[in-house]
Amino acid sequence: MASTPHPRTPSGDPVDTIIEQWAAVRPDLDTRALEVFGRVHRIARAMGDRTEKAYARFGISRGEFDVLATLRRSGEPYTLSPRELSATLMLTTGGTTGRLDKLEQAGLLRRSPDPHDRRGLRVTLTEEGLRLVDSAVGAGLAEQQDALTALDDEQVGQLVGLLRQLLSGTAE
Repeated sequence: MASTPHPRTPSGDPVDTIIEQWAAVRPDLDTRALEVFGRVHRIARAMGDRTEKAYARFGISRGEFDVLATLRRSGEPYTLSPRELSATLMLTTGGTTGRLDKLEQAGLLRRSPDPHDRRGLRVTLTEEGLRLVDSAVGAGLAEQQDALTALDDEQVGQLVGLLRQLLSGTAE
């Protein structure tokens, strides 16, 4: 089913331009999915850049924030094994090790032997790491909240519901 081209409006965005271009050269294409996922991709990229800048003010990257935030969300004593971190972050153990090395050198976490497995390690947030991640998460959320000011509360609720439904339909 072909998508009807959208007339250009002052609120048009770059995705509208792409849709119009496809409609001109391939009117047989149904571009509704591109209308959704093109925007989702652009929003995710823009918000990723904004949160990356927010985290950079604390001297960490988004990937390093993810490690600290995963430990913080685990609750006291803010300790996980490297394997648990890798699984949660969907990283290889090598990728996790590199992040842990940098964060440990910065004094934001520490690695210690696992008292229940002499071959294992435990990774724990330090007090400095806890303070930093609590500040960084606030800064990142402020950037995201700022972007949502384009919508009212009802629209945000609708968007949340629609995205949840779409995500549950795409899970493998």
